[in-house]
Amino acid sequence: MVRLLADNASEWTGPTGNNTYLLAGHPAVLIDAGVGRRSHLDGIASAAGGGDLGLVLITHGHVDHVAGVPALREQWPGVVVRGGGAGEPLIDGELFDTGGARLRAVHTPGHAPDHFCFFDESSRDLYCGDMARIGGTVVIPASRGGDLREYLASLHRIRDLRPVRLLPAHGPVVEDPAALIDSYLEHRALRTRQVKAALDAGLRTPAEIVTRLYPGLPQSLVPAAEDTITAHLEMLEE
Repeated sequence: MVRLLADNASEWTGPTGNNTYLLAGHPAVLIDAGVGRRSHLDGIASAAGGGDLGLVLITHGHVDHVAGVPALREQWPGVVVRGGGAGEPLIDGELFDTGGARLRAVHTPGHAPDHFCFFDESSRDLYCGDMARIGGTVVIPASRGGDLREYLASLHRIRDLRPVRLLPAHGPVVEDPAALIDSYLEHRALRTRQVKAALDAGLRTPAEIVTRLYPGLPQSLVPAAEDTITAHLEMLEE
């Protein structure tokens, strides 16, 4: 497996941008598509040793994961794309033999309704997309189908797989998945208590709650915070 950066660093995607992962084989398999940058395409070609790219597995349909599909199809016309709204939908439990690994598709909605992880059944590595990352939490975009209750259930599901590593779409490899997932669950429980306390104090809108819970948050990130607070409010309402 080779980690390839999509060359799209930003405030949203982090200082290294998106990770994609190439699994060697004949043909090779790529997890997530990047955004179509020439440097990324050249990296894929080099890592594949000049061979064909046969399959692209998309963790979910957010733009930083799927925008590179047209460029991949232009360079490798025979490539098959699955998931993310860019190809045939993935099926929970579906198996993919990549030559060097056997991947199982695991439906993990919450961050996005169509979010999937890919579990290597031999190495027990989990390609976890936007389920978790080191150095921050994950936005639950209620306005785009994000659902906090589903996200928490998905965290429990991937924890129960007992992966030895998480290979996320952003940031470094996670060497202690259980500890990170537990910290995510604790954080969301704390945030839910804080939202409930804000409601009890008379705050009524996501914007008011964000001002209270995220003092000093850069203005560019406020909409994402409001979206996640909305997801907390929807879970409390349910």
